[in-house]
Amino acid sequence: MSLELVQNMIKIPEDVQLSLVGNQITVTGVKGKITRDFAHTKVKITNNSEGIHLQAASARKLDAALVGTVTAQIGNMIKGVTKGYTYKMKIVFVHFPMSIKIIGKKVHIENFIGERKARITNIIGDTKVSIKQEDVILEGIDKDDVGQTAGNIHQCTKVHNKDLRKFLDGIYVYSRE
Repeated sequence: MSLELVQNMIKIPEDVQLSLVGNQITVTGVKGKITRDFAHTKVKITNNSEGIHLQAASARKLDAALVGTVTAQIGNMIKGVTKGYTYKMKIVFVHFPMSIKIIGKKVHIENFIGERKARITNIIGDTKVSIKQEDVILEGIDKDDVGQTAGNIHQCTKVHNKDLRKFLDGIYVYSRE
């Protein structure tokens, strides 16, 4: 049984400029500019007056799935440069009051479950991190960078060798916009 070649079309909003050089796409909007290279994919990308046209290299299932993945990533780029992404994280502590500081491109989490040494994690890309009382707010135009930064902060506050039902201390994502 053979599949048909999968094709997809993405319409570009009027307030977004998109340029295509080879398989490298640059999306520019109100909030900024994102560049991503899709040369490693087996997807043929063309730009015409209607928008971006994506076509699978062959009729295989994996290539068809790849068209959907690239379509979603380009859609995320367009949303990022127009609206941006915001992740909100809640600082939760029961046993020891922890404090968070932003120093350069790193997040320092101090006094986590009574530890004397601060736990340190990286801020990825151009993500802006701000702290408001018990909330950590991550904002940026690249969904991958904002999500990875949130994941790094959450992973940094993972509790080891304790009963997780009792030690709920950590920093958790509660809102994605």
